[in-house]
Amino acid sequence: MCARDFARFGEFIHTECGIKMPPGKKTMLEARLQKRLRALDLDDYGSYCEYLFSPAGMETELVHLLDVVTTNTTDFFREPRHFDLLLNTLLPRWRTRHGGSRAFRIWSAGCSSGEEPYTMAMVLSDFASRAQGFTFSILATDISTRVLEHARRAIYSMDKIKPVSESYRKRFLLRSKDRSRELVRIAPEVRRLVAFQRLNFMEPISLETPMDMIFCRNVMIYFERATQEELLRKFCANLRRGGHLFIGHSESLTGLTLPLKQIAPTVYERE
Repeated sequence: MCARDFARFGEFIHTECGIKMPPGKKTMLEARLQKRLRALDLDDYGSYCEYLFSPAGMETELVHLLDVVTTNTTDFFREPRHFDLLLNTLLPRWRTRHGGSRAFRIWSAGCSSGEEPYTMAMVLSDFASRAQGFTFSILATDISTRVLEHARRAIYSMDKIKPVSESYRKRFLLRSKDRSRELVRIAPEVRRLVAFQRLNFMEPISLETPMDMIFCRNVMIYFERATQEELLRKFCANLRRGGHLFIGHSESLTGLTLPLKQIAPTVYERE
């Protein structure tokens, strides 16, 4: 890939989805684009660049490019202290305040292949089984259509579910009838609890109903500081006062002026 094409890709990717593309990522981008070159029967990156920026490319290829450049790493019960805080402190506090007056709303922003929102569904279902009248809804969004398709299928390897407790496995997971396949699927009653949607953080975000809680963990590390702040302001605009924002342990809000106060490591309350 010539320097001119890489610069053009980099500027476009940064504008379209906020991801930084410094020169050190050139080899990574070339490797990931190989599959698209084969799929489109194109000989080189220059040809792909011309196609991408054509009207037809903007209509049909853009979503595939974004699938290629986004990094999707996640696990069930990733950063388990977050879910301990949710289950043992924040949910009981929320129920004391609101009772059964309305549904609790939670958003997995950057949900990748679905492990985070399905973890939410298991934890919230567990809480609801012991809290009469408690109802909830889960929104899960990602920019990548590829990982959203994976999330909707809700099929995972046995290795992937190691962080899930035995009691949760019995209640919420289904083992493949073909035991040699070493696969499980999220139970249908859990799958129905999660609404998956494609969403680009660089576009305006205006949810119909504000959220009580937003998880956006290990997503902003790929953004420049100005992009991070812009995104956090969008989250604040869609988070109820007294609601909570969870971020990743490698991320920080230090130096940003936001209506958020820290209540635990990487957990913030909307003021």
